[in-house]
Amino acid sequence: MKLHPDFVAGARAAGPILLGVVPFALVSGVAAISVGLTPAEAIGMSFLVFAGASQLAVFQLIGAGSPWIIMVLTAWIINVRFTMYSATLAPHFQKLPLRLKSLFAYMLSDQAFAVTLARFIEPEPVSHAWFYAGTAGTIWVVWQVSAITGALLGTLVPASWGFDFAFPLSFMALLFGALRDRPAVLAALTGGLTAVLARGLPYNTGLVLATLVGIAAGYLAEMLGPQAVTA
Repeated sequence: MKLHPDFVAGARAAGPILLGVVPFALVSGVAAISVGLTPAEAIGMSFLVFAGASQLAVFQLIGAGSPWIIMVLTAWIINVRFTMYSATLAPHFQKLPLRLKSLFAYMLSDQAFAVTLARFIEPEPVSHAWFYAGTAGTIWVVWQVSAITGALLGTLVPASWGFDFAFPLSFMALLFGALRDRPAVLAALTGGLTAVLARGLPYNTGLVLATLVGIAAGYLAEMLGPQAVTA
């Protein structure tokens, strides 16, 4: 069966970013086992949640013995960004049936959003649904395979392999690509500085505070009049 050319184009566009997805997912799988989850639980969480940043944050909180309400709030705050992603992509998928839009929402990730949005704003015509399916689907499959591998390996993976670098680097790559105007720059700088200053707060609440402060800074900067910082 011949695949739609825009599906293939989307899968190819996701290729370079998979270099960050694979170790990120491996770390997620290993981290789940390290805090006491069974391989089946770790794999199930990966399929049901499919949100690496919030998964790692929750694993850290589990290891620290944090209350469940802190875990829920932390995961919710971290994943609020997907609401903004969805609102941005929604106009491109308005005519799709609800079941397909629901599937696309489930497969949404930081990487899929960045790659597809960059393609959608180009003047050349493209099937938005097929391109997104190729990009998000490829990332989803690679993530699950890598997360399952990490969960099965568990504590057998030595810390000296240094997989922890994947988490900050994968988001740094997305961050620098998004710094196109003043609100984005101010949000990143303010949120990052707050995260550093508040990293000693209990139950990982410094991350929650940094997220809220960063969003507020970006919103205020946009209300005052965004100015492009790059061509």
